[in-house]
Amino acid sequence: MTSIVNESQIEYGFVGKLQDLKYNYRPDIRDRQSLEQNFRLKFETLNRVKLSNAEFARLRDEIITSDVFQASKILR
Repeated sequence: MTSIVNESQIEYGFVGKLQDLKYNYRPDIRDRQSLEQNFRLKFETLNRVKLSNAEFARLRDEIITSDVFQASKILR
């Protein structure tokens, strides 16, 4: 017999597994805008730069790709 599992149960289970792997749960990152703001802050801090909005948009456009390996090469 199969049981029905709803989406929120799957999501909480997945988040729990990631936390078991020592990932941090970030309740402040709930949408794409907050994710991009966090990325920008971390990128600027790590690289000791202050990007203009146009520069950040260009960076974002360059790294958003279906090939995560290519994106990581660009970031490196």
